[in-house]
Amino acid sequence: MASKRGRLQPRAGFQAQQQDSSGVPMGLIKQARKSGTLNLSNRDLTTVPDSVWHININDPSEGKSLSMDAVEDQWWDHVDLVKLILASNQLTEISPQISQLGALVTLDLHDNQLTSLPSTINELQQLQKLNVSHNQLIEIPEEVCELKQILFFHAEHNNIQELPEGFSSLMHIEDLDVSHNNLSQLPDDLGSLKKLKALNASNNQITHLPWSIGSLKGVRTLDLTHNKLTELPSEIGHMAALEQLYLRHNQLTKLPEFKSTDALKELHLGNNQIKSLDVDVLKSIPGISVLDLRDNKISSLPEEIICLQNLQRLDLTNNELSSLPFRLGTLANLKSLILEGNPLRSIRRDILSRGTVGLLKYLRSRIEEPAEGGDAVNGGPTASDPSSAIGATMVVSGKTMIYNDKKASSIPANLWEPAKEKEVTSVNFSKNQLTEVPQNLILLSRTVVEINLGFNKLSSIPSDLKMMTNLAVLDLRNNSLSGLPQELETLVAMRELIISNNKFSEIPPVIYSWVNLENLLACANHITEINISQLQKLTRLATLDLQNNDIRQVPPELGKMECLRALQLSGNAFRNPRAAVLAKGTPALLEYLRDKIPT
Repeated sequence: MASKRGRLQPRAGFQAQQQDSSGVPMGLIKQARKSGTLNLSNRDLTTVPDSVWHININDPSEGKSLSMDAVEDQWWDHVDLVKLILASNQLTEISPQISQLGALVTLDLHDNQLTSLPSTINELQQLQKLNVSHNQLIEIPEEVCELKQILFFHAEHNNIQELPEGFSSLMHIEDLDVSHNNLSQLPDDLGSLKKLKALNASNNQITHLPWSIGSLKGVRTLDLTHNKLTELPSEIGHMAALEQLYLRHNQLTKLPEFKSTDALKELHLGNNQIKSLDVDVLKSIPGISVLDLRDNKISSLPEEIICLQNLQRLDLTNNELSSLPFRLGTLANLKSLILEGNPLRSIRRDILSRGTVGLLKYLRSRIEEPAEGGDAVNGGPTASDPSSAIGATMVVSGKTMIYNDKKASSIPANLWEPAKEKEVTSVNFSKNQLTEVPQNLILLSRTVVEINLGFNKLSSIPSDLKMMTNLAVLDLRNNSLSGLPQELETLVAMRELIISNNKFSEIPPVIYSWVNLENLLACANHITEINISQLQKLTRLATLDLQNNDIRQVPPELGKMECLRALQLSGNAFRNPRAAVLAKGTPALLEYLRDKIPT
């Protein structure tokens, strides 16, 4: 009988235990060698098995015995590990051997019991995403600052007391979350993180901000909620891309002017010590849509609150207001006005109970009443009459000129000179009966950056508008427009154009010369095609709304416009992409279109 010892076993080099000593199935390790991704989350691991650290090292024995049969785990099919997920385990330390995973792009260690990170982490030079949140770290090692490719770093819910020196060397970082720690300050050279887009340092012990914060020109969201700030540096007003600023639960008593934060849409200031609103601060945030001032000590609102013509939500809960300015009722976009917990003595309770719409209507009605003891008693002009000196002052207030919802076919002549003198930057003539753009608007060409002519009866736009070279926002919705003059190519500062609900059969060609355009809203027209070769010139376009038009084909090359954050195409005539694809959102839609590009 032949000896078993001499029998050839073709798959001997691939025989392996089903799981190692830590209980990790070897099948997962094999699969990770082919996919480059290893997910060991939620396995109650107390240590990481050595097989993980050695996963990129080929076993020479695997090549000793090969057969012509199919082989499950061939060394030549292996790829380096690029994604390692060890989240939600019981890990207390990470081995220095992690340095052997030099190809890692993503490392997720969140929700463990780590008290430190190995110094060898600096050898992961391809790492772009590092998540160490929800651990017990007391510091971030200096070596992390050597990870030059990091884009995403989350270290929230730890016990970190300070960020290491050299943290500003993470030049490519875009998303930084150090919330829920014990930080007392942020690095002085924080402003060096030029590519940062989101910074969350909430729920710490921060008492002041570095002046360099004004150099964070790319940050869109800044969350400093639940800290110990008593004041803000004036430089915060230079964060040009800032859209959302969260400052609730601090000890602020006043605010600086937001001189260069034109993109600011949300300002959350609840639970501070603010007693009044500075007029210059209000004038510096005309584009704000959400203003949260709840739980402060505000006793009155200035008339200049009407500068906030884009305001949609105003929360004044639990302040010390006894009255409201009647002009507050003219904020046409205000959908939510919250006033609970204020000693409002000048407005009856039944009026307050009518809700926002009813309250604003009441405030508007009070504007129209004659001033007591004034000339109106004898039939003279009232404060709401724009032909009067008082009325003109109320229409032209601060840097804004507001004459909307008047059903007017023209703009009173006496308003233009005060508007020019005050160097008005924002004009609102919406919801009137205008059939042509007021000629005198050109008088404000040097200063105006925002014009609202929506909800009128305009059928054309004059070429003279080309003189308004500082214009950044133009709202022409709900008119009867079918084109824009090519002469408007001079409006190179344009960032937002709204031409929804008009009669356009194409995207006006002049738009393609506005290289700074970020938002184009053109829904509910008769547009038949997307001129992709021209549209691609708009390299900063973030929002494109072409819903409810007559578009019959969507060019796949639209998927290459990765600058788009919101692409809306529903309600058109095309069959593909189907509604199910559109419903998945912009990233999925762009990916779908890219996959359809012919190769």
